[in-house]
Amino acid sequence: QLEFPVSLLVNTTVYDHCPEVIERFRSRGDEIVAHGRTNSETQSGLDEIEEHKLIAEVTKRITKEESRAPEGWLGPWISETTKTPDILEESGYKYLLDWCHDDQPTWLKTRKGEILSIPYPHELNDIPSIMVRRNTAEQFATIITDNFDEMLVLSRQQPLVMGIALHAYIVGQPFRLKHLRNALIHINKSRNDIWFTTSGQIASHAKTVSIK
Repeated sequence: QLEFPVSLLVNTTVYDHCPEVIERFRSRGDEIVAHGRTNSETQSGLDEIEEHKLIAEVTKRITKEESRAPEGWLGPWISETTKTPDILEESGYKYLLDWCHDDQPTWLKTRKGEILSIPYPHELNDIPSIMVRRNTAEQFATIITDNFDEMLVLSRQQPLVMGIALHAYIVGQPFRLKHLRNALIHINKSRNDIWFTTSGQIASHAKTVSIK
């Protein structure tokens, strides 16, 4: 309804079981971000050879389905190893979303270069907020709007990134969707002051400015 751009985090098993979901986002022109094979596994316990194999398999599948390689990666369950940034950069990825240490993109050094870390939201994320902390839908919406209002003030001094992580089986419930819609409408009122974009577009822009 509001025509916000989306970065869709894709487990490649979705292509096997419900490809029509991805097609809906593809038809909107949204970005496809690699998110492992399935969230029933993590990267954290893999050795470098196993992890490289996982990333290569996921990259190959998404490239086949989308006719272009993914530029960004979020590990399943936001998990990674000490080698993840190295492997991703060497595999052609421009950015990763596993880190939440700042509200601005950050360049991470790798053994052969660097890769951009784009902030991924833990607080503005319906899984930890609603499923773990037991916030109501109304509380989650208030968290979003309060966070946005404060970051809008802070962004007058420096550019900031604010993402919202949503899962359809949680906020897609009608009694929650109502409150999410209200929060997004609130944000949309400031459309002339902010940039609605995808993580991939942020990564492309970051290459044109000095943020080191």
